[in-house]
Amino acid sequence: VQLQASGGGLVQAGESLRLSCVVSGRTFSSYAMGWFRQAPGKEREFVAAITWNGGSEYYVDSVKGRFTISRDNVKNTGYLQMNSLKPEDTAVYYCAAVRDYGLPRKGSSYDYWGRGTLVTVSS
Repeated sequence: VQLQASGGGLVQAGESLRLSCVVSGRTFSSYAMGWFRQAPGKEREFVAAITWNGGSEYYVDSVKGRFTISRDNVKNTGYLQMNSLKPEDTAVYYCAAVRDYGLPRKGSSYDYWGRGTLVTVSS
């Protein structure tokens, strides 16, 4: 399974970005998907996850109400819509996938990772 994340960039605080993660190599619909981020000098942290069918989602508290995770199993693509961005959201964002019908929240639970896309939010 290969994952390719895109959509990062430089925005001002309060603006929006939508990240995409294209999955290839396997049937995407069998995989849970997550988004993680790593800010400079910090450990990687969980951001959001979505079940294989999009039926359930989970978010870290710091992004609840601002970020929305979604997926399109026909297009083999996952998304992270990020609104009301804050400077503290600045990080490299990674998408990840695992063949799991649950809602994994730990990085160690995921088997496949994309290369990351940089999001920079200026104040």
